[in-house]
Amino acid sequence: MYSMQYVRGHIQVYDQQGTFLFSADTEREAREELENYAKSSS
Repeated sequence: MYSMQYVRGHIQVYDQQGTFLFSADTEREAREELENYAKSSS
């Protein structure tokens, strides 16, 4: 489970423990990055 927060014009992505993972310019970009992040973490 991941969460996204809109902060100062970009999206910040956090894991289920609340640890910052990365930021993205748009929600779409964040979702694409999450897919890549999930694949590389497995």
